Amino acid sequence: MSKKGLITRAYKIICSIILALLLFAALVFFIIWLNLRPQRPRFYVHQLSISEPVSPETTTMFYDITSRNTNQHISIYYDSLHINVLYNDQVFGRSGEIYPFFQLPNNTTVIDGELGGAAVSGEVWREYLAERANGRVVFRVSIRSGIKFRFSRWDSRRHVVHANCRVGVGSDGSILPEYRDHICSIYFPVSGNRNN
Repeated sequence: MSKKGLITRAYKIICSIILALLLFAALVFFIIWLNLRPQRPRFYVHQLSISEPVSPETTTMFYDITSRNTNQHISIYYDSLHINVLYNDQVFGRSGEIYPFFQLPNNTTVIDGELGGAAVSGEVWREYLAERANGRVVFRVSIRSGIKFRFSRWDSRRHVVHANCRVGVGSDGSILPEYRDHICSIYFPVSGNRNN
């Protein structure tokens, strides 16, 4: 065997070893990524009750929302949380910024509080009163929050999560049983805007 043949064979062996190591590293990275890929939080509206209707601005709403972190090893930090109740696409009740909180892995956090009423048009107010008298008013509860995922000492960049929940209340102002504890639809942009 010539010297050139031995060199060629040595290069092939070295390249095969390097390629095998790269494939092994890629496989290990892929398995780690599958295990550590963050799952988005889940939101449920457990309670929504609305005071007796006097005027839109004086209406008070009480809510009880649960946030579930289903990740086994990843915590979630909520840096801000805003809750709005919309009726016919008009804000009917709104919260200020709700306290930031940290949610451990595999954990459920209860978010409860009070929303103040908001000014709505006279036509929307009359529709609301008529539907409440008929025994069913369907609202959209909008939840918006900035979140970061945390694994050990690594923090992800900030993501913005939007959740929308259809919630119906009866003539007494309490949530109807068929709307209680349904999972909210979530919009969670994968790429996200780094400035949000």
